[in-house]
Amino acid sequence: MPFLQPEQATQYLDLVPGMRVADFGCGSGHWALALAHKVGGAGKVFAIDVLPTALEATRSRAKLENLHNVETVWGDLETPRASKLKEGLLHLVVLSNILVQAEDKLAVISEAYRILMPEGRAVVVEWDPSSGNAAGGPSAQKIPRQDAESLMQRAGFAFEKEFSAGSYHYGLVFRKP
Repeated sequence: MPFLQPEQATQYLDLVPGMRVADFGCGSGHWALALAHKVGGAGKVFAIDVLPTALEATRSRAKLENLHNVETVWGDLETPRASKLKEGLLHLVVLSNILVQAEDKLAVISEAYRILMPEGRAVVVEWDPSSGNAAGGPSAQKIPRQDAESLMQRAGFAFEKEFSAGSYHYGLVFRKP
């Protein structure tokens, strides 16, 4: 899988029907919809983004796929409590290609930590600077895997595993104690 395909990557995330999950920086909804299929009608996906156009794209795609378990939320995730979600509510948060864009990376990670229940998991997927691919911006702007792991651990997460996220990304799973 050369480019990131959330539908395939979700197989590594131990998702089960009924889970509550969030997609931080949902963009046009690729992760949100893949997650919505996995958690099923009894589950819930909160697709969060700062761009209204991204939220509209996600809503439209969810409607086309007849997914009623996706809720879009406007929020600047670098602001405390921006997700508007209750503390300890979620089983999983996906942070895909959002850390590279965030000025305050620790604020984004801290919000994920806040809304995850104990033993909840955070998934980090970022462009791999060592892949040599120009997509995703210059290598100097990409976040090396070890830097992402360090940031997550600073926020209180424990590293759990790495998974295949395609030829140009790395995928990491962390657990909230």
